[in-house]
Amino acid sequence: MMRIKKSVGTVLTGAFVIGVGAILPLFPAFGESAPGERYQLPQILGLEDASTFVPTDNPLTAQKVELGRVLFFDKRLSKNNTIACASCHVAEKGFTDGMPVSTGINGLKGGRSAPVSFNRVYSKTQFWDGRADTLEDQSIGPFDNPIEHGFASHDEMIAKMRKIPGYRKLFQEVFGREIVIADVGKAVASFQRTVLSGNSPVDKFDQGGDETALSESAQRGLELFRGKARCTRCHSGFNFTDEKFHNIGIGWDTNSVDLGRYLVTKNTEDIGAFKTPTLREIARTAPYMHDGRFKTLEEVVNFYNQGGIKNPHQDNTLIPLELTEQEKQNLVALLKSLNGEGWQRAVAPQSFPK
Repeated sequence: MMRIKKSVGTVLTGAFVIGVGAILPLFPAFGESAPGERYQLPQILGLEDASTFVPTDNPLTAQKVELGRVLFFDKRLSKNNTIACASCHVAEKGFTDGMPVSTGINGLKGGRSAPVSFNRVYSKTQFWDGRADTLEDQSIGPFDNPIEHGFASHDEMIAKMRKIPGYRKLFQEVFGREIVIADVGKAVASFQRTVLSGNSPVDKFDQGGDETALSESAQRGLELFRGKARCTRCHSGFNFTDEKFHNIGIGWDTNSVDLGRYLVTKNTEDIGAFKTPTLREIARTAPYMHDGRFKTLEEVVNFYNQGGIKNPHQDNTLIPLELTEQEKQNLVALLKSLNGEGWQRAVAPQSFPK
């Protein structure tokens, strides 16, 4: 588990240093950089080189990232100017919204909780059910959802954006053409790829050699995480997720079961399966599970300790763990040590295009 580069980072153009000093926010304003100037992602302790995960058909540039940031926070990209991407992905809440299920336009409730939107550069598929193959596809999905941003179609949203001269100018600068939905997706996805979380106490202890970074309880929790508690069977790798889909029984104790991945693949093996979320920033992202049923990490650990909820399609790796109360406390201490740095730089712009 966690075979990671141990270097803490160097100063890079358009980047910032994590692991040896302060975080330096460097979102250049429009006009301060050339349209095609390369945007260099930072090296962060505990994370693999994010630049190697950027698709070749959507390279990062400084102005494209900045355009994506503006789009991410602009509520005008909803039918009635009330919902932005940032409405459901709040930085201080681990880029979730702190609610069991998300609230969209006109107070309408979705059926699932908001997934985190940091470290998405590493993700293979997007959404709880993996229905978007790319971050570009995910970035435009909510816009024409009647419960989320509320547009009847992407064409309706683009028509609204083209009435804003500032956006028309910026898209010409960045993409060299009139606004189209594909470029909106490329810009928002580019911004999301810069939102990272690493250099947590776990990284400092496990990769940086700082023996004081974790409490004794959390150190014991790390041993449990990799051993008796069997967490790494799904929460593996440097981002603490196997990027796969598992049925752990959520919803099978009710009269209504969300079919999850099955709705995408129509494969019976995927009934009730959902994507393994990263555990980074987990202490900030309550409530937990795709339906937000658990308010605390203690509840989550108890759920796994009992072996999930049995059902015909449950993942066969889930078994009762027989953890003691002290062991459960140690595991929670470890999970609370996965809050890191990097995401703090994703702040709203001071103004929007007119």
